[in-house]
Parts: sequence; structure tokens; C-alpha cells
Amino acid sequence: MDKPRISITYCTQCNWLLRSGWMAQELLQTFGTDLGEVALIPGTGGIFEIRLGDQLIWERSKDGGFPGPKELKQRVRDVIDPERDLGHVDRAKKSEGLDT
Repeated sequence: MDKPRISITYCTQCNWLLRSGWMAQELLQTFGTDLGEVALIPGTGGIFEIRLGDQLIWERSKDGGFPGPKELKQRVRDVIDPERDLGHVDRAKKSEGLDT
């Protein structure tokens, strides 16, 4: 089975390269060799999209800004390995559920 490819398309006019690189680093740190590739794709016009294969998992204009690392990791995990425990990211989510 091929490993998933993540692409982050970012706006060069908006100077979002560093944000994109940081998000790529967060994904690689968390998922490591479970990912086949994380690609940064320059674009223009305010674009910021994250795709997992052909599936759009984040779009700045639709999702209201940029994802935090916690939300991004959860969205990627939910597609590539729904049973995977993300450690402190998931524990924070579970404890929030207990408080309600």
C-alpha cells in the first residue's frame, strides 16, 4: 500500500511559506515514516489548502483561517489511521469532553 501524500498550497504574495513549513514539520514530526511525502506548493491569490492525496482537509477561506497543529494532526489522523492515539493532543480532547 502506498503511503499518503500531503500537499500544502500556500500564497507567496501573503508570505505564508514559514507557516506552511511549520505545519509540514509538525506533520512529519508526528507521523514520520507513515507519510510518503509532505509537499509545499507555492500559489497566489490568498490560497492556503492542505490536501491528503486528492482529499481537501483544510481550506483557509472555507474553514476560517489556519488550523492549529492539534486540529491539523487530528484531521490527518482521522483519514490515515483513525485508531491512532495522538498522545497529549487526544488526552486534552478527552478531558474537555469530561468537563461537559
